[in-house]
Amino acid sequence: MPLKMLVIALREKLLTRINNRMGDIFLTAGGSALMILGIIGCVLPIIPGPPLSFVGLLLLHFSKYAEFSFEFLLLFGAIAIIVTVLDYVVPIWGTKKFGGSKAGMWGAAIGLVAGIIILAPVMPLGILLGPFAGAVIGESITGKKANDAFRAGLGSLLGLMMGVGLKLAASLVMTYYFVKDLIV
Repeated sequence: MPLKMLVIALREKLLTRINNRMGDIFLTAGGSALMILGIIGCVLPIIPGPPLSFVGLLLLHFSKYAEFSFEFLLLFGAIAIIVTVLDYVVPIWGTKKFGGSKAGMWGAAIGLVAGIIILAPVMPLGILLGPFAGAVIGESITGKKANDAFRAGLGSLLGLMMGVGLKLAASLVMTYYFVKDLIV
């Protein structure tokens, strides 16, 4: 496994270069900041939460405070990638599953961006209401009945919530291992 040997060699090289207390503090502080940003990024679509949490784990791995196995890092790297991809797919799937068309899916995507921009002072509301309203408007424009448009909007909202839940679960598990290995 050349990738495994590369990770081990990189860790050893970093440890010898930063083999002082200040380097470990820098790596740990940077990792901690990334873990916090990762959790925040789970609810803010602009920030990639799970990948940031994973990089936080990597920084702790390169310090003297923790040594994760290659398989552990590979597993959580894959989880971060998969959950991030699913976050884009699940809201579309939810809209489609609840009877939405492409117009509803596009409306949900545009509504997400508009919700963040327009309702910036009350950010969580914009993230929740934007995709819902966008899907409903998108479906209404195509001539669907109000009931069907509402269902598509509900599907978009549920899909968004599932994506946020998946990202939060992944980032919180990574944060758990970060804190556990830092303390123990």
